[in-house]
Order: sequence, then C-alpha cells, then structure tokens
Amino acid sequence: QVQLVESGGGLVQAGGSLRLSCVGSRAPFSVYNMGWYRQAPGKQRELVALVTSGDMTNYADSVKGRFTISRDNAKNTASLQMNSLKPEDTAVYYCNAKKTFGPYQGDYWGQGTQVTVSS
Repeated sequence: QVQLVESGGGLVQAGGSLRLSCVGSRAPFSVYNMGWYRQAPGKQRELVALVTSGDMTNYADSVKGRFTISRDNAKNTASLQMNSLKPEDTAVYYCNAKKTFGPYQGDYWGQGTQVTVSS
C-alpha cells in the first residue's frame, strides 16, 4: 500500500502561481507513473499531467505551456508547478501513483488539495 499526501493548494488570483507537492510513503517510488488529476464541482475527474516511471510527460491541452510536472524519486515526491492560473483551473487536485503490472502494482490516490483561482 502506498499513501500519498498532497500539499500546496490554496487561493490565488488569476495570473498567479502555485506549486503542488505529493509525497509517497513507500519506496521504490520510481516504479510508479505519477499523475495529477483535478475535479471541479459538477464535473468528472480529469487528468492534468502525467510523468511516467521513465520520465516521459504528458499534459492536458488546457494546461500545456502553463503547468509543469516533475518528480524526485530520491525524495518520493511528485510536483506540479502551475503558472498563469485561470479561474477555470479551480478544482480539487489529486495525486495518483499507478503501476498496472508486475511487482508493486497498484493504483493509489491522495486525499486531494483545493486550488481556488479568483478572477
């Protein structure tokens, strides 16, 4: 079992920045694909950004050029740097660790952190 703890959410004005962090409880952290998802009120949870175990990254079109995902396996941490925030980025952001086969396989979620962007 992997426990994930997010931090860094808060209230920010449009155009501002926030950095979210996700710390995992168990090594080897490096085997998991790490993703940041978000869920706004009344909407489905959506993938925002992903960094694979091989350090490949992928972003939702809505955040490309504004958000950057990174990982530090030595610190069991995945981060999401969010710049040029917009009111439509307001949501609860969740960290996810996933490995679909082999040793340490699993699909784990953090508790979420609220991001609110005011106009």
